[in-house]
Amino acid sequence: MREAMLYHKLTPQDVRCDLCWHRCRIGLGQRGRCGVRANVEGTLYTLVFDRVALLTIDPIERHAFFHFRPGTYALALATVGCNWRCRYCANYALSQMPKGPHGRLLGRRLSPEEIVKTALTHRCQNLIYTYTEPTVFFELVYETARLGAAHGLRNLIVTNGYLTPAALRMLRPYLDAAHVDVKGFDDRRHRQMCGVRRRPVFECLRRLKAMGVWVEVTTPIVPGHNDSDDELRAIAEFLASLSYSIPWHVTAFLPAYKMEDRLPAAFEAVQRAYMIGRSAGLYYVYCHDAPGSACASTFCPQCRTVLIERAGFTVLANRIARDRCPQCGRSVDGIEMNPVPLSLHHVTAS
Repeated sequence: MREAMLYHKLTPQDVRCDLCWHRCRIGLGQRGRCGVRANVEGTLYTLVFDRVALLTIDPIERHAFFHFRPGTYALALATVGCNWRCRYCANYALSQMPKGPHGRLLGRRLSPEEIVKTALTHRCQNLIYTYTEPTVFFELVYETARLGAAHGLRNLIVTNGYLTPAALRMLRPYLDAAHVDVKGFDDRRHRQMCGVRRRPVFECLRRLKAMGVWVEVTTPIVPGHNDSDDELRAIAEFLASLSYSIPWHVTAFLPAYKMEDRLPAAFEAVQRAYMIGRSAGLYYVYCHDAPGSACASTFCPQCRTVLIERAGFTVLANRIARDRCPQCGRSVDGIEMNPVPLSLHHVTAS
């Protein structure tokens, strides 16, 4: 175990966790809602600092980063645990594992130094903290990101956006990009589906943009939850109010966990969300469940030239020249939009 960051003592026995917006009060011998932060004799510890449950080498696009060094590779990692309880969580076996009175921990012991060494050995250019919720393994993210940055690696998180401002400020010096899941706009339905309020997520997006972190957003379309025109328009208009250049990825909900009996969203609903995003003025909207490669490709917002042609998560062609459209010369929003990818050792870590 390792002493946790971002907490304070309330009494000699009880502590308050300041990592996420739950701000759990944790008594002796108890864990927070995430299941991986425990009060041991009045001190808060993280139980997953060196317990990596999932480690893969992926194209950066697999984690829905289409405007951050496209075509490069990343070492992606996760521990068990999550501070949300989404009813359709695709990774619930890991995210919900440590919760409850008999919550279990799983993971291979890997230090930040070993993680960074693995990334460099396999010539990955990025580190992505993803799959479950990186907020709850914050100490591992922080130390790995700090060390990775010193070795020239970029650090990205895929998050539900429930970090407190203090957590964001601490991580910011080493954070290059964030992908935030925006799962709805209506607060009542958001609480029913995810068990949390939606307002902190929107505040997190505002702060990330203000801090200069590159941001992309995904919304899974869930029938009867967030698939109405009004709901989708509210999300799109909020993103547009922050920046028209925020890429919005819309995808079909897939039945999982407590919603295995529900039908996935029809392609028409995803396509409708795409059109709503475009009508709200967003420059880059991606429709991940469309047949063919066009809806995953990047177009110039001005002349609609195909800038990056993709098939799924594979970049087939990148026509961007010095971060500009080769046809009309408009600058393309993103970070290093035409990098030179390193050759990759075709090895998947496990």
